[in-house]
Amino acid sequence: MPAHPIANVEVTSEEWIPVYAANVRDIVHKHGCKYLSRSANITTLEGAAPDVSMNALLEFPSVDAVKAFADVPAHAEYSVARQAGSVSRFCVIDDTADAGTVSDLEKG
Repeated sequence: MPAHPIANVEVTSEEWIPVYAANVRDIVHKHGCKYLSRSANITTLEGAAPDVSMNALLEFPSVDAVKAFADVPAHAEYSVARQAGSVSRFCVIDDTADAGTVSDLEKG
């Protein structure tokens, strides 16, 4: 079942970004992931605006593939740099339709 990590990133130092962007993309793709969106163009439609510089939405084949990507040693040095230069929050949702009344989502 596809899994979608959502990253909310508040950049506090831009030093890590060029190296992270140049290297993490290949690691992500090796784990079957594709980027659906990475953007700083954030429009708040309801509630308080999030305190973030950018959001990213990705798609992996499964939650296990997301976890494998997160644990791969090649990714670790870039994660440390990102964590030092940002405040980040990551969550993962899958295609389970827990909102049973939403007719356009199939039950997972």
